Amino acid sequence: MTNLVTEFNAYRSRMNEELLAEASTTLKRIFNLDQSAYQEGALDVATKELLGLVASTVLRCDDCIKYHLENCHKEKLSKKAVMEALEIATVVGGSIVIPHLRRAYEYWSQLESNAK
Repeated sequence: MTNLVTEFNAYRSRMNEELLAEASTTLKRIFNLDQSAYQEGALDVATKELLGLVASTVLRCDDCIKYHLENCHKEKLSKKAVMEALEIATVVGGSIVIPHLRRAYEYWSQLESNAK
């Protein structure tokens, strides 16, 4: 059976490495800014990851949804908290985000299975 998490992380790592090997300073700064935005600040990391998850869902970016789900899992957020954030994203984004909601639920389930 395919492991969604393993496949995603392998692809993401490989392509980031290839991309950044030839990236301009501008692109490298964008990658760094993205990483820096999710560091501890006035908001804790878990809250920032939930915000990123909601924004990614509304924007319908499956890669970003997976990335933030993994970080929510690393932050030890409960399934209930993650689902509540995804519910907000669905209210904000409308029914068009439902396919992304399904894939997010599937990916979270894989994260939980891998943790066992």
